[in-house]
Amino acid sequence: MYGTSERLLRLLSLLQARRDWPGPDLAGRLGVDVRTIRRDVERLRTLGYPVHATPGVAGGYRLGPGAALPPLLLDDDEAVAVAVGLRTAANGTVSGIEETSVRALAKLEQVLPARLRGRVRAMDSALVRMPGGAPVIDAELLTVVAAACRDHERLRFTYGTRGGDVAERDVEPLSLVHTGSRWYLVAYDLGRADWRTFRLDRIDGCPVPGFRFPPRKPPAEDLAAYVAERISSAPYAHQMTLRVSVPAHELTARIPPSVGVVEPIDAGSCRLRTGANDLDAVPFHLAQWDFEFVLEDAPPGLAQRLARIAERFARAVPST
Repeated sequence: MYGTSERLLRLLSLLQARRDWPGPDLAGRLGVDVRTIRRDVERLRTLGYPVHATPGVAGGYRLGPGAALPPLLLDDDEAVAVAVGLRTAANGTVSGIEETSVRALAKLEQVLPARLRGRVRAMDSALVRMPGGAPVIDAELLTVVAAACRDHERLRFTYGTRGGDVAERDVEPLSLVHTGSRWYLVAYDLGRADWRTFRLDRIDGCPVPGFRFPPRKPPAEDLAAYVAERISSAPYAHQMTLRVSVPAHELTARIPPSVGVVEPIDAGSCRLRTGANDLDAVPFHLAQWDFEFVLEDAPPGLAQRLARIAERFARAVPST
């Protein structure tokens, strides 16, 4: 059983983790009765947390934005600094904490007063970031999509494909996955009646959440591996398979999941299924490897390109 103070903190954490909570569900999570939940909600309101209640059998509680920042042991300047820092981290400038930053940012912006939201947006717009190789995703898009995944709300957005086609998509969002360079949304596409992955940088504007939906069974237990397989088997102009003389775990450490799928063969070798849109670039990528490989299945012209590069490198070495 929780003490009163510990129970209040646990209750606040639950209210921040999901948009709506039925009273009996909260009571079950905390091991108390519904009347205790009502008293604890009143305590949170006294402390400044805007907890809204819906009466009736299907009623529940929701933590909403208030007129003032709830007492999170942060003053206004600290809250703005935290929000801007989370936006920066969510855009991938700090490796390894992108998804955590999005979750924290969604919690913070849920209770951030309007006057502070304006300050955060003003400061964020004034920041100049040096361009990198990965597309930069708008933080508002990230937080809207993350909240829709959390609250099981449909999304409708305009999406551009690799081939340049543009179409409206209606989806039931499941989860965001970050590959280290790009953000992907795993969602059930209602128009195609199947699971799809969507690159967030190809979504035009910021989608507006719609109706709530009952969650579906995920397409895989490991969503990161699922996305890696989907994006590495994307319709490249040229597909290829290589047998590589190195254990699978060593090649996996060198190959990003968005580049290809690594399959173990035995203790000392593995197979890489990958692709490319420009065959001229393939030899230069392969030349960076320090282990042997054999082309098992290659597009026409690749072997000839490798031979030309090998001859050029051979000519570059002075004869002894």
